[in-house]
Amino acid sequence: MEEIQFSEKQYLGLNKMSFFIRISLSVFCFFAYYWSENQDKSAELFFFLGISILVISTLLVFILHFETKIINNSVVLDGLWTARKVKIDINSLHSVEIIKYSRFFLNRAVYNLHFKGSIRFFTRGKDAVKLIDKDGQVYLIGSQKVEELERIIKNKLNKD
Repeated sequence: MEEIQFSEKQYLGLNKMSFFIRISLSVFCFFAYYWSENQDKSAELFFFLGISILVISTLLVFILHFETKIINNSVVLDGLWTARKVKIDINSLHSVEIIKYSRFFLNRAVYNLHFKGSIRFFTRGKDAVKLIDKDGQVYLIGSQKVEELERIIKNKLNKD
């Protein structure tokens, strides 16, 4: 029987970088509409484009980017529709710690990104859990509940 000890869902629409880009584009469209000298069909296009961007931005708040679960002795990261499920065996982990995900204020949402010797999973926030397995592979998992995620993984590591 599978027992879920931890579960967290992260949604695409809540990523700061993507949010600021979408809002900036819609504000630009509204300014272009306002400053158009002749309010004809081409000016109305900017208005409807701005409204469309806002509607899409609202819908993205409900689209799941990835879900982090701890099931039995595994950390399972299940991504967006076509993304592969990533399963990390807790028994193969060497260390677990909480770190800052990045020094930048705006970070793009990533899933299973192999970058600078680590595999990254991130949607929003500023903290991440850094997992290092016995082979030296580094996993960075962004989370809104980093303390809880780290505590549960450390408890499972200490039991074995």
